[in-house]
Amino acid sequence: MTGTRKKTIGRIAIGVAVVALAYGVYALIDYRANGQYIQSTDDAYVQADGVAVSSKLAGYVRQIGVVDNQQVGQGAFLVQIDPTDYATKLTQADAQVSVAKAAEQATAAGIAEAQASLDQAQAGLVSARRDLAYYAQEVARYAPLAASGAEPRTQLDQLTSARDKAAADVRARQAAIEAATAKIATIKAQVEQAQAQIASADATRLAARNDMGFTRLTAPIAGKIGSRTVRLGQYVTAGQRLMTIVPTQAIYVEANYKETQIGLMRPGQPVTMHVDALPGVDFHGVVDSITPGTGANFSLIPPQNATGNFTKIVQRVPVRIRINAGEESRKVLVPGLSLTVEVDTKSAKGAIRSIRAEQDRGTH
Repeated sequence: MTGTRKKTIGRIAIGVAVVALAYGVYALIDYRANGQYIQSTDDAYVQADGVAVSSKLAGYVRQIGVVDNQQVGQGAFLVQIDPTDYATKLTQADAQVSVAKAAEQATAAGIAEAQASLDQAQAGLVSARRDLAYYAQEVARYAPLAASGAEPRTQLDQLTSARDKAAADVRARQAAIEAATAKIATIKAQVEQAQAQIASADATRLAARNDMGFTRLTAPIAGKIGSRTVRLGQYVTAGQRLMTIVPTQAIYVEANYKETQIGLMRPGQPVTMHVDALPGVDFHGVVDSITPGTGANFSLIPPQNATGNFTKIVQRVPVRIRINAGEESRKVLVPGLSLTVEVDTKSAKGAIRSIRAEQDRGTH
């Protein structure tokens, strides 16, 4: 009986060893075929590009249209700043535009008056030149006759006086034309100035109208209201953050992989994710992009490894992952949750050989 038992135990031990060996062989084959290409990290978080809503103007809050954690659509009403002062400024700007336009019209009317004076002076010049030409001919004709005694000297004197008077009239008409021309140029300059004042008043009115519109704050994107700090009756200043809108429909995962893990990582590779908030549930996605630099490289104060003693530290590279999640899942997947992320890099397993071949060609 004892020998039989020993034989049975021996057979069981051999069976266990065979199973263990078979499992080990299978595990090794599976690792070589698949496992070695799975890159995992628990330094990963759900993210969303939230938008901070700030006031462009200063004033008292007269109305709030949302509550904490409320889902809102793009363009939804958020906050109303007291518009009284800004409505007054808009009315003043409208009045300034009206005054500037009236001044422009009054100045433009002066151009027609000055043009009429110019036309009159030009017509008078034509008449004066005609008279001057007539009396100049008469003087030229009577001068020989008066010198010979055929005509009285007094007649020549009268014609000479009339000629000189016509010449003076021509000069006066020319001066009047120059004055009228200069007046028209001056009035045109005044019109341009008035038009510039109109443009300035229009710009002031547009700014006042924009400010009036900015008293009513609306949602720039769709999402959930978070971190709402604004309160009814509160005095807010320009640039003050009032709340944040989190686009829950546009969440993604940012996984921070070690630099030793990203050699075969490429956009489009499949990803499996496990969320701590939902144990036992697998989420799937794809690698969307890899940040062109390590986290330390983009920090506010990057490390200066060229100075002092140096200790090599494995760097982390942020990898953006597009997550596939339905409506029910998005109710749980809020920004900030931690995950465990596994990226299957098998699709790029030939990249190492390609890189080596590329470098070999470059050295020969």
